Parts: sequence; structure tokens; C-alpha cells
Amino acid sequence: MISLSNFDSADGSFATDNDFLAEVILGLSGAVKSLPCKYFYDEVGSKLFDSICESPEYYPTRTELKLMKDVAPEIANAIGSNVDLIEYGSGASKKIRYVLDALEMPASYVAVDISRNFLMKASRSVAQDYPGIAVHAVCADFTKPFDLPKGLGIRSRRSVGYFPGSTIGNFTRPEAKEFLKACVETLGPGGGMLVGVDLKKDPMTLEAAYNDAAGVTKAFNLNILSHINRELSGNFDLQSFGHVAFYNKELGRIEMHLESFKKQSVTVSGIEFCFGPGERIHTESSYKYDIDEFQTLALSAGFVPSKVWTDSNKLFSVHFLQI
Repeated sequence: MISLSNFDSADGSFATDNDFLAEVILGLSGAVKSLPCKYFYDEVGSKLFDSICESPEYYPTRTELKLMKDVAPEIANAIGSNVDLIEYGSGASKKIRYVLDALEMPASYVAVDISRNFLMKASRSVAQDYPGIAVHAVCADFTKPFDLPKGLGIRSRRSVGYFPGSTIGNFTRPEAKEFLKACVETLGPGGGMLVGVDLKKDPMTLEAAYNDAAGVTKAFNLNILSHINRELSGNFDLQSFGHVAFYNKELGRIEMHLESFKKQSVTVSGIEFCFGPGERIHTESSYKYDIDEFQTLALSAGFVPSKVWTDSNKLFSVHFLQI
């Protein structure tokens, strides 16, 4: 069974074109231009990100997948049986399968993602492969409050969140705390949260992961401009911008930018924005954590760290947090 829960109406949980335009205008009007990284993930961007995950330089996905496979029974034991499993930013719903395979009688799976078409395709595939589990697709921006499908959140069952990848790193540390606090409210008493966290490591490994030789990350970064062109009547010339990614050691984060090659002006929905040569648009940050650092953050948000698993090379970690 699969149901589509599409909350793109008055509650504002799904990013409408008006939200998209407002956030683009705000970001491009700043003294330092920026764009929200969530707008990478239209259908094209979601497919490009899947390709990034398969690149030899991008260690997080393959490391996390192997780790999830190796410790799935331990994760299942920590989560327990008869739970509502809610995945934030579900994407292709690949990693959740290790959890679903290991869990004892999960009650339901809720995929939450901003890319509607990609969400529905992935959710249908999960529903087909796991016919005994109720599958729900919630098209929403998980960085904002959103409603769960009716019937979920029954307190006789546990609600457990899953936030895979290193997406928690896309938030600043204060934003990450607020997001985790919102998860505590959504999941409720007795709930839990499984979170993937990329660990701090040598800058060469980090920078290579965001500058793959095949140029897929470059295409992914530039696609945010294509998304604006398609949806908001923009006229960005993608040939006039370059991909820049580097590790900011002081802030403990990878930064991605788009750099203007020349003096130029661009319009978005009739509004003009001017760029100087070398001027950048900050499109993404990916914060890296030490284990203790992340657990301290989780505690401050209302979670109690319970279990943590890491790969043998200490590249990536998966944390189970309890409420």
C-alpha cells in the first residue's frame, strides 16, 4: 500500500514557487550572495546527486552503505519492533532498505522529500518490495514544520526518524540544533532518531569528494541555476559560472560556491542581479563533526545519545539518539 500525503497548501510545509522565488531573491540580494541548497533537488538534481554518490572520490555514500549493512542487526535491535519509520530527505530510498530488512515488523515507512516526482518513484518501489509495510510519501520541505499522514504518531507505537547521508551537515550548527529540536517534537516521547554524520578528516580527502574528476558535482552545483531558469524565468548563463569547493578548516565545513567568470547581470522573474568578475554565490556548506561534538549538539536539542557506529577508517558515523 502506498499513499501520497501532499501538504503543499495553507500550512506551507511544501516549498511553493512563491517560497522558491522569495528565497532566491533574498539570497541573491545579500552582501554575500547565496542560494538554499535544498533547491539543488529538483528531479534533475536528485539524479545528479545519485551519480555523485557513485563517483570514486565521494566516500560518504559507499562508506555509509557498507556501515549500514554491517551493523543493520544492531540498529534494528536499538530501534525495536512495530515502529513508524520516518525518513527525512528520502531521495532514492536506498539506505532505508538495510533498516527495513533488519527490523522486526515495522508498522510503516514515511518518505519525506521535496522532489515530488523522484519521491513518488522511490516510494512506489519501496511499497512494491515491502508489501507488508504501509508506505507513505510526504512531499514537503523537512526544514519547515510538516504534517504526518493520519494514523501515524499513535503513541502505542514508537516513531523513529532516519536522517541519512551527511545532510545534517548542510545546516549551520545553530540550524542543526533547531532541526533536531523539531524532530523531538515530531517524533514524540519514547521516539528515536538515526542520523548519519560525516566525520572530520584530512582536507585532501574532503576536497576531492566535492571536486570529482568527472565533473558531476560541478553539474550538480550548476543545476541550481538551471532550476531557477526553468521554474522562475531566470536567464543565468551556465557557461559564465564555475564550480568552486574547498574545506574551511576554521569553520569545520566544506563550502560550495558558483563563481562568476565576468561582469554580468542576470534576471529572475524580471528582477535584475549584478555580478562582478570573481563574485561568488554560496550554494552549500557541509559541516563535519567529531563524535563527541555531535553528541553534545544532540543533547542540547533534547535527544539522549544511545549508540554510535563508525567504519574502520573513521570516515563516517551513524548515531542512534533517544527521546
